[in-house]
Amino acid sequence: MPDVSAVGKWIVVVGLGLVLLGGGVWLAGRLGLPLGRLPGDIRIERGPVTAYFPCATSILISLGLTLLINLALRLINR
Repeated sequence: MPDVSAVGKWIVVVGLGLVLLGGGVWLAGRLGLPLGRLPGDIRIERGPVTAYFPCATSILISLGLTLLINLALRLINR
């Protein structure tokens, strides 16, 4: 059985990460970055049904997170 305090620490770390991620998305929206409306994002509207596939936004966020994680790991492993 895992140590309860270790599980609690991981929950706090994940929660803080989500808060930072949400703050970054909110800040991007306030700065006028068109996340979700980039060329390559697909939106299909057929009557009352709307399907949305943010392909370009997902790729951009993935690249940014990959760079951020690699930078953090390089700083940790010094």
